[in-house]
Amino acid sequence: MTYQEILKQHWGYDCFRGIQEEIIISIGKGQDTLGLMPTGGGKSITFQVPALAKEGICLVITPLIALMKDQVRNLRDRGIKALAIYSGMTREEIVVALENCIFGDYKFLYISPERLDTEIFQVKLRHMKVSMITVDESHCISQWGYDFRPAYLKIADIRKMLPNVPVLALTATATPEVVKDIQIKLGFREGSQTFRMSFERKNLAYIVRKTENKQEELLHILNRVKGSAIVYTRNRKRTREVAELLINHQITATFYHAGLNNDVKDQRQKSWLTGESRVMVATNAFGMGIDKPDVRLVVHIDMPDSPEAYFQEAGRAGRDGQKAYAVLLHAKSDKTTLHKRITDTFPDKEYIRQVYENINYYYQMAMGDGLGCTFAFNIDEFCHNFKHFPIQVDSALKILTRAGYLEYTDEQDNASRLLFTLRRDELYKLQEYDADTEKLLNVILRSYTGLFTDYAYINEESLEVRTGLSRQQIYETLVMLTKRRILHYIPRKKTPYIIYTRERQEKDRLVISQDVYEDRKKSFVERINAMIEYASAEENCRSRMLLRYFGEKNEHNCGQCDVCLQKHSTGLKLGDFQELKEWVLQTLSDGPCPVADLVSQKHTEKEKVQQVISFLLSEEIIQIKNGILTS
Repeated sequence: MTYQEILKQHWGYDCFRGIQEEIIISIGKGQDTLGLMPTGGGKSITFQVPALAKEGICLVITPLIALMKDQVRNLRDRGIKALAIYSGMTREEIVVALENCIFGDYKFLYISPERLDTEIFQVKLRHMKVSMITVDESHCISQWGYDFRPAYLKIADIRKMLPNVPVLALTATATPEVVKDIQIKLGFREGSQTFRMSFERKNLAYIVRKTENKQEELLHILNRVKGSAIVYTRNRKRTREVAELLINHQITATFYHAGLNNDVKDQRQKSWLTGESRVMVATNAFGMGIDKPDVRLVVHIDMPDSPEAYFQEAGRAGRDGQKAYAVLLHAKSDKTTLHKRITDTFPDKEYIRQVYENINYYYQMAMGDGLGCTFAFNIDEFCHNFKHFPIQVDSALKILTRAGYLEYTDEQDNASRLLFTLRRDELYKLQEYDADTEKLLNVILRSYTGLFTDYAYINEESLEVRTGLSRQQIYETLVMLTKRRILHYIPRKKTPYIIYTRERQEKDRLVISQDVYEDRKKSFVERINAMIEYASAEENCRSRMLLRYFGEKNEHNCGQCDVCLQKHSTGLKLGDFQELKEWVLQTLSDGPCPVADLVSQKHTEKEKVQQVISFLLSEEIIQIKNGILTS
């Protein structure tokens, strides 16, 4: 089948969009390929289509567990065999999944980067026929990116194990420095290809509103701009407060953050997707993989840490191509708040060493022990015991992760799951169940498929309704059946983890190198300053500023951001003035030019050009003699 036929058969589209086809052809030829595509550019198609055309399984490395599960579900709905492996799964679950990848004719294995260097994965990988490797959110491999994750560095080892397998790296946000670093870190071979889709969004107006009363301004904007909206806040508490404010002013809203359980997240996401809730108030945990094309408005009530994060979140507006707005609310205090994030994100090295020491006491870890040990981590309890603040502890643990002493995984909500360890025929031979157990087993077998070959996610609330048993009864019955080795039940668990990647070290011997700390701090400060510069700009087109940051040369103003639309003293829109001023000065840099000739080159904008020339002459930026202009 051709790539177009695969696209039509599984997705129902007649043709590819943008640079999709170029990327597909490149990776199809076995070339290492980098695709730079903005949010909503259709990244998944670029690896799913060629993977279906190739023999073997496509390894997809992505950090987003929610997106991973979503894509696996979507592929299965299309009749395509796909699996996922991520943090929080048990060894038994992982073994079952990997065996299925070797013998089960699966086309996609989604895996989180943290799982790549496990012995079980690497042993099983050697027996898999891997057709290609896809690295999603590939900017995470670069320490110069805004979202560096040490686990991504493990991909290079996988590459060495599969030297002839082509790699497709995808990202929606990468500066030129990061692009270069991605290619180096992933060991791109000679003949590799890079494809860049323009990051310009012609239907999206970037607006900065300077205000000391953000709540009032938010209400004003939401009343002016109709349609679906997202409001981004800095922390979880603020999501609830802002949602309550909107509801109190008759605007339907709900809130979303990483601390909610999966059922609540799904319910709230659904209410927003269906339009039951007009506004989703959320932290940056919301949005990855969310496809709602008709979002008319994205508002940032708090300023993000970087232009990358802002661009990605703002880009969730207007994916249907219709006019949309990305609004940043900017108060004088924001600059101070952003600079405080530097000290929160990069606490003193001595403080980091102290947190490490406290972690060892917390787990009663002896000197020289610990390598490979995994522990659930209660950050609130830890902070209470050792008199720390959660933000600084979180930052310290992330730096210790980058330094190679620990692996700290963020909070994950793992739904309950179940696998029958007996064969179906063996299960039916057992007649020693009481009535409640038999009822529960029958409902489970009717409700879920594939229970004898793979772990299935189960919902205790649903089982409660269908069986008439209490939640506690269901839990106790499943635990009892696990002890009897009839099935394996893994109850829901919601917690972060700490894994010792080295044996315990003496505090004073901890090495926090320059590339882990000073260099990253410098890069973080630069991104903060770029964000402040963006918010403070009064003369530069906002779209051009963002595109320039990502290394895209754009010669025209957008004509629709707040800067472009504000009035210059000439009476022209500032965007028009700036663009014509640049053109006049550029033209005159090539040599003197008669006024009449210059004006005639822009025959549709003669009056505007004359106004700009008059202004430049009055400010003595250019000169005129005998009707000849010079710069």
